[in-house]
Formats: sequence, structure tokens, C-alpha cells
Amino acid sequence: MRDTADAFDGLSPSVGLELLLHGEITVEGRLTAASNATLYCTVSDGVRSAACVYKPVAGERPLWDFPDGTLAGREVSAYAVSEALGWAVVPPTVHREGPFGEGMVQLWVHGDTTVDLVALSRETDNAGLRRMAVFDAVVNNSDRKIGHLLPTPGGHLYGCDHGVAFAEDYKLRTVLWQWQGQPLPEDVVERLEAVGAQLEDSGSALSAALRRHLTGPEAYAVRSRVELLVRHGIHPYPAPDWPAVPWPPV
Repeated sequence: MRDTADAFDGLSPSVGLELLLHGEITVEGRLTAASNATLYCTVSDGVRSAACVYKPVAGERPLWDFPDGTLAGREVSAYAVSEALGWAVVPPTVHREGPFGEGMVQLWVHGDTTVDLVALSRETDNAGLRRMAVFDAVVNNSDRKIGHLLPTPGGHLYGCDHGVAFAEDYKLRTVLWQWQGQPLPEDVVERLEAVGAQLEDSGSALSAALRRHLTGPEAYAVRSRVELLVRHGIHPYPAPDWPAVPWPPV
């Protein structure tokens, strides 16, 4: 995990992860603009506390293209892939019981409000943004909006809202298409190869996380996408029969 304590109430990501797993969750409010129940909370162990987001499975709206009750698990799977890549694209995220039943709990990112997110989303020389585009290709993210970009005061870039990812069919829908068809950086290919090795190892932490939260075909599709990215060595193109950009894009 990268040291981004500036984003997590002064806590390191590793300490924040432990707090998410074992702390007491107190609901403070609800993010009413979210399509599914998304609760702003505080998690505390009596000594330390941090802001977090809690998305109970009971508050998920049914979708035509994803099985009911699986969005929280997909968010946790996205965190597992992010950690396996070593890029910390996703804030610390766990699956646990909360005040309204099991769900996803994720550290709240205190972002840098001085950053113009629209301008950020169009950059072509931002390594963190480019890694996020590759991460989205791996998890088959069908909803990378501009508002899902979370730059921190220290300069690191996180992303959020990965519940509609990991479909078997190619459904990549994102605002980050500026590198389509371009060769992947060498260090990115190396990380993809490392993730591919973890996916081949049934005993790895990544494989275990995907088995827990995804179907067998969905987990296999992750491995296939990684293999394709390594084999072709380029950023993917949009699907010809699927919207390329989420709506609204912000």
C-alpha cells in the first residue's frame, strides 16, 4: 500500500484497513445522489477513527446485466486487483457486517478540491491516470465517470465506485480513452505479468478474493483480459456494440 495518510484522516492505508475490518461503524448520513444506498460513516476502535463509505447489499438496486446482491463483492474484488497490481487505484475496501447487514466498507478519500477533474480526465501524460485506464481494462469497469477520480492532496490518484465491473462480456465504458491503441508502458506490462501469475496460482490472495466474490466464469474472464493485454501490449479500443462512455460522463 502507498503512504497516502493525507487522504485518510492521518491514517496509513494499512492501519485504515485494520480499522475497517474491526472498528465500529456509525452512520452519519447518506449520499443521496448515489443510485444505490451509499452511507457516509465513521469507523472507530475507541482510539482511532476515520471516515468511510458503507454500501449495504440490502440497498443495492437490481440491474439487468449483473446478478442481484453482488455489487459490494465486486467493489472488494476491485480492491484486490488494485493491490495485486501494486498501484493503489482503489482505497482500502472490505466486505463485512454493518448496521444494515453485510456490505462494502471503504475508507473515505479526502480529495484535493483544487484539482479540475474534467481537465485531469483529459491528461495524456499522467502516469497515475494511465494506470487507472489499464486497471479499468483488467476489471472491465463499465462506469468510469470523471467524478469517480479522487486525486489526493499528496498527488496520488484513487478511483471509486467499481460495483459494475467484472462482467464476463466486454463492457469497458470509461472517460479515459486517450491512450487507445497505444503501446502499454514496459513497467505496466511487467505488473500485468505479475498479476497473471497470481491469477494462475489458486492459492494466491487475489485468486481467493475473486473466488469469494465473483462467479467462476467472471474470475476466468479476468485472467483472460490480463493475458490479452500482455499478449497485444496495447491499450484496448472501445467495443463496437457497447457505449464507450458512461452517461452522464461526470
